[in-house]
Amino acid sequence: MPATPDELIDAWEAAWSGRDPEAFAPLCSGDLHYEDPLCGEPLSGAGQLSAHIANLWQAFPDLRIESTGPRLLDVPGEDERFLAAPCRMLATHRGEVGGVPASGRFLVLGIVFYCELEHGRLHRVRGFFDLYDAAMQLGLLPRRGTLGERALLILRGFGLRSSSS
Repeated sequence: MPATPDELIDAWEAAWSGRDPEAFAPLCSGDLHYEDPLCGEPLSGAGQLSAHIANLWQAFPDLRIESTGPRLLDVPGEDERFLAAPCRMLATHRGEVGGVPASGRFLVLGIVFYCELEHGRLHRVRGFFDLYDAAMQLGLLPRRGTLGERALLILRGFGLRSSSS
């Protein structure tokens, strides 16, 4: 088991990239609570987390997670209970996910994992990323500032935005 929060998050990122669903269990508390924008509801335990990530591996077989900066601890060297870990996911969309067929497009997605630690393990983890940006990269939604985006906003009832805003 990793000894420091940095080692724990290094192992977390390696587990995401490593294609071994069993790699998450030693990193997580028995009652892990996990959420990200792709989860319909919060996941409980390493088993549900592993199943969720295995589905992502099928859709994105080359998925990998990389650190993008220093991790932020609530009180370094003391309790070290809360941790934010900025990273990015890089992957090619090669399989169906959430009813969306493979696009073959490459995706680069900034993610921040906000974690609560308990006895040196991940107890609560919430992954934050821009789902609209992911949908744009996969060709599902129009790019920001385009005529397509304006049309979508009109259909949604938001009207037109000024180009200066």
